[in-house]
Amino acid sequence: MTAADPATDAPRLDFIRNIVREDLASGKHAQVHTRFPPEPNGYLHIGHAKSLVLNFGVAEEFSGTCNLRFDDTNPAKEDPEYVEAIKDDVRWLGFEWHELRHASDYFEVFYLAAEKLIRDGVAFVCDLNAEQVREYRGTLTEPGRESPFRSRSVEENLDLFRRMRAGEFPDGARTLRAKIDMASGNINLRDPAIYRIKHVAHQNTGDAWCIYPMYDYAHCLSDAIEGITHSLCTLEFEDHRPLYDWFVDHVDLVNHRELLAPLDRLGWHEEAAKPRQIEFSRLNINYTVMSKRKLIALVAEQLVDGWDDPRMPTLQGLRRRGFTPSSLRLFAQRVGISKQNSMTDFGLLEAALRDDLDAHAQRRLAVVNPLKLVLTNLDAGHEETLRFPNHPKDPSQGEREVPFSREVWIEQDDFAEVPPKGFHRLKPEGEVRLRGVGIIRCNEVIKDGDAVVELRCTLDPETRPGMAGADRKVKGTIHWVSARHAVAAEIRLYDRLFNVADPDDEDEGGPGYRAHLNPESKRIVRGWVEPAAATLPAEHSIQFERTGYFVTDRRDHRSDAPVFNRSVSLRDTWASKA
Repeated sequence: MTAADPATDAPRLDFIRNIVREDLASGKHAQVHTRFPPEPNGYLHIGHAKSLVLNFGVAEEFSGTCNLRFDDTNPAKEDPEYVEAIKDDVRWLGFEWHELRHASDYFEVFYLAAEKLIRDGVAFVCDLNAEQVREYRGTLTEPGRESPFRSRSVEENLDLFRRMRAGEFPDGARTLRAKIDMASGNINLRDPAIYRIKHVAHQNTGDAWCIYPMYDYAHCLSDAIEGITHSLCTLEFEDHRPLYDWFVDHVDLVNHRELLAPLDRLGWHEEAAKPRQIEFSRLNINYTVMSKRKLIALVAEQLVDGWDDPRMPTLQGLRRRGFTPSSLRLFAQRVGISKQNSMTDFGLLEAALRDDLDAHAQRRLAVVNPLKLVLTNLDAGHEETLRFPNHPKDPSQGEREVPFSREVWIEQDDFAEVPPKGFHRLKPEGEVRLRGVGIIRCNEVIKDGDAVVELRCTLDPETRPGMAGADRKVKGTIHWVSARHAVAAEIRLYDRLFNVADPDDEDEGGPGYRAHLNPESKRIVRGWVEPAAATLPAEHSIQFERTGYFVTDRRDHRSDAPVFNRSVSLRDTWASKA
């Protein structure tokens, strides 16, 4: 089977899909089985979306399956809130998992496998504390030293490990470590920890365990238990692959199915296999940070309004900002899959959203920064109903009725008392076309001190649609909403959270991300929208004509008190800043 790009019907030819294609063609695998394995210690962010789209996408494209598995081996940092949010994100992006699994489902298997490693003489209980372990580990240029407890007998190690499980020892008193090679050039192989003592209740297993497997041990064995054929992960795990292979080979689930007995009792008949790990470059985007630690700090220090703040790079935040599943899939496709780490411009993410919304988002009239305009040659009670297309490029989306009256709101920026060179909008004694209405002329400017508060204009009746002068040329066209009919709206103008391309500059001696927060990243204004915008349901994307793409807020929007979040401007304003 050839996986295809749905936009072009051309086969996708990145190196991972080529490997999968070759493995299927050779008969190495009858079916592709991937997994998306998040740790439930935070919310998913845009970087996870790349991995999510890849793992589920490869499974879809090659008629395989993909599990959602929570690598929940560190209960001190995990929370059911994160679990539910991650499941919500996966479904929102349009994916459904084959099976929902947890590393904690396999705790008994991991324990039995650890006892096997002890009996085979390749694991030992170590009494060194964390600081001593670091001292013994060595450096990149110097080999490590073996632990003085490395030579314990199998019997002593089994006894101590079982007593660790029974809760006899305090946190940090002992660890179970693998016996590999303290002189290895790969520090991951210098007798890494397999289990540590943590007297912490687990969200799934409660108080059943007080020892927990290390991530590197549990992750690769979980893949093997589930029969994952292609374990896709980012490049920082490339140096961990020899360790993963060591664990999988020495536990050898394929030839020791008795280790899977705890799962058999649950009715799970796993087809254990050795997964093939393939690494790809992680997603790095400028003008943002994606470290979970730093995202947690932004929330905890109230530098943002929570995990779903529309300025956050979390999927929950992007969703509330107005990003669509199809825009994020398009972005992932454009970024591509490679072995080379690089920096992706934030503008590429915004461009994917613009392209996606341009195709289907309906148009509405709204004024964000209002200035009153009165058409003095219309009767005071004048009002009428005009018809506007919902989408200028897609007649199938139909038309809507838009009320019009003598007094309208226009954008402050569409008028200049002293216009700069090249200004083609409204000015004193100047003319513009009022969108869908006709050509107007500004006759009088009403001011309160230095501030312009009202414009008095006349409408040329011969330039109205259907009239003889409707095609008369003027250089500018401006939009409006009827002052009599418009609905007051809270409009949240979101922008990039940071004002420099590299906010995460602490390692280079910079002040750090907190110093680079963009004070203009969120502005709240009171604007006016046409009635057909106010009545939209929550989480609905539209284009405010000539202004940008907006979404009705999924939490706060109501038809009687509409709230709109700016998703993205109509063009990349940051490119001009740069």
